[in-house]
Amino acid sequence: MTRKPFSAPSRRLFLAGTTSLLAAPALGQGVTDAAAEDDSYDPLRPPPEAEPPVKRNISAFRAKEWRPYFDNLRRGAILVDIDSRALHYWSEDQSIYKLFPSSVPLSDDLTRRGRTEIIRKVEGPSWSPTPNMRKRNPEWPAHIPPGPDNPLGTHALYLSWQYYRIHGTHDTRKIGRRSSNGCIGLYNEHIAQLFALTKPGTQVLLI
Repeated sequence: MTRKPFSAPSRRLFLAGTTSLLAAPALGQGVTDAAAEDDSYDPLRPPPEAEPPVKRNISAFRAKEWRPYFDNLRRGAILVDIDSRALHYWSEDQSIYKLFPSSVPLSDDLTRRGRTEIIRKVEGPSWSPTPNMRKRNPEWPAHIPPGPDNPLGTHALYLSWQYYRIHGTHDTRKIGRRSSNGCIGLYNEHIAQLFALTKPGTQVLLI
């Protein structure tokens, strides 16, 4: 059965609403159909106010060594530093190191820290709002297919924590800010690089 595309007015209303979308569970916005059944998860909770871009310095955004954080690099490793809003990646053979700016959760209560791993990779992810979101925003479509309207950007790395993702974003204003309800967001060109380098089982640590 073919899905009907949502109308131009609905698209405008959705896009207007997504200015407050959090860089989604992935840690934030990314929700599968199963996740849509969980009313406690709300990736569209609007931020209290817009946050200015972070003023960075060398100490806040710098290369790190993997050894203080991981016992080994089997299957590669990702470190997400919430405070400096940066994502670090090391390949298993230590030949590749990447450092990317990221978006992070809006507040401590939305932030999950600890160890997890990549369990699934999706190029061109789709997104579905939760039932709670549909109640509050009945004009929103039940499903957003891959494309420029999708809050997950071009690629998503699904973590073992349910509903959490590392993903891209079409809204580049979110990167380097507290703009997420849990997910970690990257520029689309950066998530594409990370997507190519990682695999299911890649270690992930959020600090």
